[in-house]
Amino acid sequence: MRRGLILSGLLLCLSPSMGQAEAAANVSSATVPSELGLWLSSGKDGVFSIEHCGNNGHALCGRLVGMDYDGEMPKDTWGRAECGLWMLTDFVPVEEHKWSGHILDPRSGRVYQAFIWLSEPNVLKLRGYVLGMPLLGKTETWTRYNGGAFGPQCKMPPQPH
Repeated sequence: MRRGLILSGLLLCLSPSMGQAEAAANVSSATVPSELGLWLSSGKDGVFSIEHCGNNGHALCGRLVGMDYDGEMPKDTWGRAECGLWMLTDFVPVEEHKWSGHILDPRSGRVYQAFIWLSEPNVLKLRGYVLGMPLLGKTETWTRYNGGAFGPQCKMPPQPH
C-alpha cells in the first residue's frame, strides 16, 4: 500500500519546521480555519505537516511526517528517506485561503506547480499541474489528521476504515 498520492504521475507532499505536537496543538486550539497543521492524504497513507516558512514566515511549506508502509522506509530518487522530506515549498497567498507554490515528486525528483486551499475548515484541496497550466493537473482532497502519534521512522498508527 505505498502512498497513493500520485497526481497524474506527481507525488504530493507538504510542511516546514514546527514539530508534530506543536502542529497538532495549534490545530486543535484554532477557531479560525487554517491551512496549518497535520493533513491526511486522500489515500489515507501519508500525513503532512503544513507550516510557515520562508518569505519572512509568510509562505507555507509541507513535509511528510507520517507514512503507512511495510518493510523499509520509502526513499526518494536520490536515496534519502522520505520521512521528514520537504515536498511542498514556497506556497504564497494568491487569494484568501488559496496558496500557490511547488511540489516535489520524490520518485522522479521533478518539481511541479501547485495550489492548495481550504474548501471547508477541515478539508484541504491540493492541485498539482504541469506546464504552468492548472487545467493540466489533478486535485486531491486531504482531511485534517486527528489520529494517533507516529512511530519510529514516521510509521503511522493503523487507520480505521
